[in-house]
Formats: sequence, structure tokens, C-alpha cells
Amino acid sequence: MPGYTPRRVSPYVLLGVASLVAIAVALAGMAFWPGSSDPPRSPQAASTAVPLRDPHALTGRTIVLDPGHNGGNGAAGSAINRLVDAGGFQKECDTAGAETDAGYPEHAFTFDVATRAAGLLRSRGATVILTRDDDTGVGPCVDERARIGNAAGAEAVVSIHADGGPPEGSGFHVIAPAASPDGGNGGILTASARLADLLRGSFGAATGQRRADYLGDDGITVRSDLGGLNLSRVPKVFLECGNMHNPGDAGRISDAAWRQRAAEGIVDGLAAFLVSAPSGGPSGAPTGVAGPATG
Repeated sequence: MPGYTPRRVSPYVLLGVASLVAIAVALAGMAFWPGSSDPPRSPQAASTAVPLRDPHALTGRTIVLDPGHNGGNGAAGSAINRLVDAGGFQKECDTAGAETDAGYPEHAFTFDVATRAAGLLRSRGATVILTRDDDTGVGPCVDERARIGNAAGAEAVVSIHADGGPPEGSGFHVIAPAASPDGGNGGILTASARLADLLRGSFGAATGQRRADYLGDDGITVRSDLGGLNLSRVPKVFLECGNMHNPGDAGRISDAAWRQRAAEGIVDGLAAFLVSAPSGGPSGAPTGVAGPATG
């Protein structure tokens, strides 16, 4: 318009508007940018992570780790083949365990992972009991392994193993207890099912190991033929960390760095089980398919 002189806008106002626009764009990008690697965490996930990071979260909690088999079992046939109570039937005391094609034995693997996990749990304040203190002895038998957890009043027990399945099969699975033939373990089925589910998630996340593709149901099996589960009166599961007869699994199992991640996965699962209250969990043992583990 003739004779009109526009008013000048203060540069400070322009700077303030630009700053607000930049902040809004940044916030929108965080929420909606395709492929964002850090999606917003739910309040539940955030609140669960806090106690797990607490170095004292497990103070006062008692955990039993049961490294499967033992280094002297292979040369002690008469001792490990004797029959013991397995919860309504009798079963061999123990076995020598599996090994990789290169000769790395299950008993050495389980003891290594158990001692690594024990150290991590103790650093978080837990009291940890191992069912055996070295890898050169014989046994203990499956009934004694169960008694150790019961006598300790453990809040959770994990029996650590590595499977000896078909070479073409790979992956890990967690074995939860079904009702034993003598009915003695009915009181632990629900809690053990929850422990199995949490351990399945934490172990897979820590190790990158796939869930077993040759047995079980999405990484879970449920069995009533394992004396260690039948005789337990505290929540207990077996963890088969991989298939020692599969070349890929064997390579991971034989790697010390992977064994450290396996220990961390076990610790994370136990911590989640102990510090979180059940919420809408299973009312009993999950369904699954029996596998070849011994115990």
C-alpha cells in the first residue's frame, strides 16, 4: 500500500520462534522417524529395569545353581549307574553328559557357566550355593542335587546343561517341571513355569541363541521324568544352553566370551524372577514336548 512502512520484527523474537520449531521437529522425529533404534519405553519396562540395575537388588535372596554332571563321572560307572529315587520311580544317579565333536565336555561347560553366573549373582548381593564345588568329582546324584536346593530353602534353582541332540538341530530350551508321578512337586509348578518363561527370554536376549528347533514348544519343554525336578520343593528349571552335537551351537558353547553372555542371561532371568511379582502368569506348568535331557 502506498505510504505504508512495515514494522521491523526483533531478531530476538525470530530466534525464539526458530528454537521452538527446532525443538518440535526434534521431538517429532524421535517419536515417528522410521527405523528409530530407540522407541519410547513403556512405563512398565522402565520401572522393571530400575530394580534389576540395583547392585543390591538380590541382597538376602538364596539361589542354587546346579552345574550338570561332573568331571569324574565318566570313570565311575558303578557309582553313577546305581538307581536312586526320582520322584515315584527310580533312575540312574547321574550320567557322564554330552560333548562336542572336538571333545569339549558338557561337565566342563556347565561348571564354567555356573561359576561365572555365581560371581555375578554374588556381586548383586545374593547368596549362591553350587551343587558341586569342582569339576573333578563324581555326582552328586540327581536326588542329592534336589535335596541341596530344598535344604537351602532356595528361592530359585537353575540346573545348567547342554544337550546332546541330533546334529541338524540347534538352539536352547528351558525344561519346566510337570507333576511328578508321586505328586510331590505340585507346589512348585506355577512358580517354576514363570521362572522358565523369564529365563527363556533373558537367555535368548543375552546370547543371541535361537530357541530349539528340534524339540519342545518355542523354547520350553515340560517333563515329569527328571528326578531333579520331581524331587524339588522349591522353584526349579533345567536350562539346556545349546546342542553340543550341532557345529554352530558347539562353536558358541566352546567360546569363553559366549559363555560369559550365557551366565549373564541366567542372572538376568533369575533377577527378573526374584524382584518382580507374578502378574497374570500361568496357573500351572506350560505345555511342551519331552526331550532327551537327564536329571
